[in-house]
Amino acid sequence: MKYKESKESHIKMTQLMLPSHSNFSGKIHGGYILQLMDQVAFACASKHSGHYCVTASVNKVDFLNPIEVGELVSLKAAINYTGRTSMLVGLRVESENIQTGRIKHCNSSYFTMVAKDQTGNNMPVPGLKLNSVESVRRFARSIRRIEHTKKRYSNFSPEEFQIEEFLALISTHNAEVNLND
Repeated sequence: MKYKESKESHIKMTQLMLPSHSNFSGKIHGGYILQLMDQVAFACASKHSGHYCVTASVNKVDFLNPIEVGELVSLKAAINYTGRTSMLVGLRVESENIQTGRIKHCNSSYFTMVAKDQTGNNMPVPGLKLNSVESVRRFARSIRRIEHTKKRYSNFSPEEFQIEEFLALISTHNAEVNLND
C-alpha cells in the first residue's frame, strides 16, 4: 500500500454567491453550502484514493456566520485521516466581501468518505504521509473523534442503554419523563 501527502489531494473551490442561492431571509441557503461541501469532499477523497467515493457521514456542521449574496465563497478540503477504505476530509468554508475584502469563517466540518469500485465494493485507500506537526495533530484528532463516535453509539445502543443513568440528567432539561403512559 502506498502513502500520499495530504497536499497532493487538497481542493479549493471558489464560487460567487447569486440571488438564486439565497433563502427567504436573503442569506445564502445552508443546504446549498452543504451541497458544495459534499462536492469538494468528494473531489478531495476521489483525488486521494483514485476511486469514486461516497459520503458515509458528516460530522457536525455549525453555521458560524451568514453568507451574503454577492460574496465569494471558498471551500477548502484536505485529507486529515485515512482508514482502510475510508478517509476523513476536513473542510473549511470562508466568504469574502468583494468590495471590502473582509473574510469570514462560515463553517468547518468533517466528511467521512468511502472509496468504491465500479460495482460498489469498498476499495483500499492509500495511507497518509504525516510530515508536519499539523498533519500529526489532525490525524490524532481524527482518531479521537472516531473513538468518541464509537463510544457514543455503544453507550446509546438499545442493548447497552441504562435509563437510570440518564434520568437525573434529563430532569435538568426541557423535558418531562412519564413512562406510565
